[in-house]
Amino acid sequence: MKIGAIKETRPDENRVALSPTVCKQLIKNGFECVIESGAGLNSFFSDEAYVEAGATILSSASEVFSSADVLCKLNPPNEEEIEKLRAGTVLITFVYHMTNKALVEKINVRQVALFSMDAIPRISRAQTMDALSSQANLAGYKAVTIAANESGKIFPMLMTAAGTITPSKVLIFGAGVAGLQAIGTARRLGAVVEVTDIRPQTKEEVESLGGKFISFDTGDGVKIEGGYVKEAGEDVLTRQREILKKHLALADVVITTAQVPGRKAPVLVTEDMVKVMKLGSVIVDMAVEQGGNCELSEVGKIVVKHGVKIIGYSNLPSMLAPNASESYAKNVYAFVTHLASNEGFKWDMTDEITAGTLICRDGQILK
Repeated sequence: MKIGAIKETRPDENRVALSPTVCKQLIKNGFECVIESGAGLNSFFSDEAYVEAGATILSSASEVFSSADVLCKLNPPNEEEIEKLRAGTVLITFVYHMTNKALVEKINVRQVALFSMDAIPRISRAQTMDALSSQANLAGYKAVTIAANESGKIFPMLMTAAGTITPSKVLIFGAGVAGLQAIGTARRLGAVVEVTDIRPQTKEEVESLGGKFISFDTGDGVKIEGGYVKEAGEDVLTRQREILKKHLALADVVITTAQVPGRKAPVLVTEDMVKVMKLGSVIVDMAVEQGGNCELSEVGKIVVKHGVKIIGYSNLPSMLAPNASESYAKNVYAFVTHLASNEGFKWDMTDEITAGTLICRDGQILK
């Protein structure tokens, strides 16, 4: 069975779905790997590195589409790529099927089996396949380094002959994978870190990393499913905003990470809240592609509103392409070797991982 990867066509994408290291592992397991020439260059993987790993380099994406039994990607396919999908092949990528129904329908017309990497269930035996977490982990790190670069203040406390420089205060919304990495990174840089999350059970993890947890009563307004916040009532968000205003007023950096699968991101920082922040403070909105946690953020831009610098960079993992690509490729390896052998796929619909990630097959939409 041939497994292929192409150069991603999204403009701000530097990652690639398969790394030379993972190709070598797949080939050792009896698979073949075909890679579009130049697919890994933005992740600093040369064609020669793939060849040394045992992969075959093809001159164009079209050749990969025509020869691969399994196509691995990071981003949902565009219209041109969908037209190249061959009936009976398997596509593995991020699809976000709950919000991309029309895209799923177009892929389904091609008689392709579609597995969505963002639908990996949050169970212990699927941890090595959890691409959302592997990428969010890197994004959390990058968000802090971007904030540190854009801030006019240093993060650690410094005691100098001219006096003491107080440490920066960082406020993080959300203690999921990205938030926890942001806490650890900000603390290592010497900042004082406060964290808010509408899941009170995250308090222990936050404090274990050296963050101060901001508690408030959520009542019955929060629904949690599979470790994710499925829904948060407007009354909960309103209560959270009121409590956090005084913390925002003291913060030098704010990082927001809250996303709800299949829905628009909740607005956590309103314009009125931005107005209470100090001049020169920084907000990094990690949910900007889902509508944004900050009311004033703009996708792909840094804007200054009410004296606050608001950063809406999208696709933060792509800014750490070598690490992000390697991590994603390892997720794909674990996923593929669970679903299939070199002789073919098992199609075991009693398996929670298979049933949770298989979006369509044989012209039938399953989720």
